[in-house]
Amino acid sequence: MPATIIQTNPAPFEKLAIDPVTLDIIENALRNARNEMDATLKRTAMSPGIREQGDAFPLIADHAGRMIVGQFGSFIGGFLDRFDGTLEDGDMIFLSDPYSCGGAVSHSNDWLVLLPVFKSGRLIGYTAMFGHQADIGGKVVGSMPVDSRSIFEEGVRIPPVKLWKKGEYNEDLMKLVMHQTRKPDWCQADLNALIASCRVAARRVIEMADRFGEDVYVSATEELLARNHRAMKQLIAGAIGEEPVSFEDYICDDGMGAGPFKIKCTMWREGEKVILDFDGTDPQSQYSINFLMNENMFRMFFGIYMIMVFDPQILFNDGFYDLIDVRIPEGSLLKPKFPAALSGRTHALGRIFDILGGLLGQKTPEFLNAAGFSSSPHLFYSGLDEKGEWFQLFQIGFGGIPGRPMGDGPDGHSLWPGFTNVPNEFLERYFPMLIENYETVPDSGGAGLHRGGNGINMTYRFLADGTISAHDDRWFVPPWGVNGGEPGKRARKIIEKPDGTQIIIGNKVDAYPVEAGDLLHFITWGGGGWGDPLEREPALVGKEITQGLVTPEGAKAYGVIANDNGEVDLAATEALRAKLRAERPPLGLFNYGPDIETLRANCEAETGLPAPIQPVWQTAQAAE
Repeated sequence: MPATIIQTNPAPFEKLAIDPVTLDIIENALRNARNEMDATLKRTAMSPGIREQGDAFPLIADHAGRMIVGQFGSFIGGFLDRFDGTLEDGDMIFLSDPYSCGGAVSHSNDWLVLLPVFKSGRLIGYTAMFGHQADIGGKVVGSMPVDSRSIFEEGVRIPPVKLWKKGEYNEDLMKLVMHQTRKPDWCQADLNALIASCRVAARRVIEMADRFGEDVYVSATEELLARNHRAMKQLIAGAIGEEPVSFEDYICDDGMGAGPFKIKCTMWREGEKVILDFDGTDPQSQYSINFLMNENMFRMFFGIYMIMVFDPQILFNDGFYDLIDVRIPEGSLLKPKFPAALSGRTHALGRIFDILGGLLGQKTPEFLNAAGFSSSPHLFYSGLDEKGEWFQLFQIGFGGIPGRPMGDGPDGHSLWPGFTNVPNEFLERYFPMLIENYETVPDSGGAGLHRGGNGINMTYRFLADGTISAHDDRWFVPPWGVNGGEPGKRARKIIEKPDGTQIIIGNKVDAYPVEAGDLLHFITWGGGGWGDPLEREPALVGKEITQGLVTPEGAKAYGVIANDNGEVDLAATEALRAKLRAERPPLGLFNYGPDIETLRANCEAETGLPAPIQPVWQTAQAAE
């Protein structure tokens, strides 16, 4: 049964015409409230993932649950359809189970707080925030086991419950939840930060309604949604054709020896509506790389991509959702059946952005982006320090952003624009480690007229025995280039012992033992290149040699001959470029690099790791 919303004032809101000045003031006040949510969160959270990196996502919605400002789109409509209970003034909802909210949060580490905002007895909006908790129990530190076969192995699952009920705090519930985690101090502080952020935004919503009147505020939110609908309808009509186009990409492996896993999407337009059909995507994995993709989340991803590429001035919100039909096969990697494991879903989530780029660019290659840093590499390090005290690190790594129509991809950046790195000083102060290197990997970005961003080599020296876990991808299937650009280089993870011995480990590993004095070279991948590399300005390539972004050997991919000082031999460069142009095949729209079977054949020689084997599909497991 759907949720019952209890309002003491049954009067409907009056629909009013909103002048442009008032609309602009309310729009920017909502933007500021969203920014204030982020600021509140970062000032009150404790875990590095939220406090330092910003791994949390805010939302302010209208009275019908549609997102006005935020990042991932609104889950509230789906939540209200599933929540068999009441919502009234003084309530606050708390949840983390992806299956209970249709994938609004996509693994159990994400804790979500939802606050309905009432004024004068009427519901006028919602605020919400979810953030990644560093540990929620389960079989491994960090609660993201590579080898989990069901969500029951991945820590505490919280169905939608009332953390506050009519203003009364459920303290016993919190004691129960915090008892499941290895880091209750962090989790309690981070949850309080989520709550505080929602309350700050709710206060700002009420202030706006006080200032302008409730009917004006509600009418303004409806106009913001309608304005977005009009803008998106024009973008869809101009950028998407009626002829279907398809694109597919891969997750390299499941961490247990099988891969790659295909994600496929076909797109076309019917009238003013765009259809996005994931038929052809591989079945769900036995292990944790499944992604329970919420359809509204994907609609938001699509809208963000359209807006950022074609018209960045538009404020994205949920107003355009009826223009997008998303079809995801049940039992697939993107719609796994309960109780499939979900903790490693970050690779599929990130790969969705590459899929969107590959789809939207086929009609308009001038707007096409290459494949880039489409994941969030995770590192976990835990153990006992020299005082015998438990330590536990969760950190998100950065890599190369793809080459783009407007220029080079940034080096060593995050998939999510709002994320920041954990300062090295913070890591060395609070964890038994030293950061020996933190630098871009030269030549890792794909060559092109616009170079792909370079990946990162972050070298950790461990000062205490412990274990590490890693979650990363793009070590087997490289990130592709476009419009003649070259693929980027792949990711690697290397343990170096004090005697210099190097051990290549997988990019998805759990509880790998390390000793004091060991080094970990955590190397991420580069973005694909955009455009013909032989058209890149030779002097720019020479400059990048001096900056350590390109090597003299790597410069030859651009047809440039230069020395270690970046001095270009123009005559030799022209001769090499003429030779390369004469010998190469015609440039294609996409450059994927070698096919899958060639990658398998060359895998061990090129990566030091055995090639993943073709997955064997099994029916979804029954709950145990």
